[in-house]
Amino acid sequence: MWPFNGPSAIRLRAVRDVLTYVSLVINVVSLFGLVAGILLHSGRGGGLSDMFGGGGGAALGSTAAERNLNRITFVLSLIWIYSLLAVSFFLV
Repeated sequence: MWPFNGPSAIRLRAVRDVLTYVSLVINVVSLFGLVAGILLHSGRGGGLSDMFGGGGGAALGSTAAERNLNRITFVLSLIWIYSLLAVSFFLV
């Protein structure tokens, strides 16, 4: 006999559904944060420093901002990858 029949199976499905929705919300939020973080990075110009009015004199402060932006983007990418894996496991 299958051990997950009856009320316990319904509870397990409910927990799986809640975890799926939580993972989906985390996935979407990290996706938008990742897109915003990538768009804030500097290309050939100054990027973040030019956006907020920093010219050539503000180049010293922009390196710390860019470094922090790199870290934030990296963490958001890890969160997105792990939440994507979680969603794929919960949907199977």
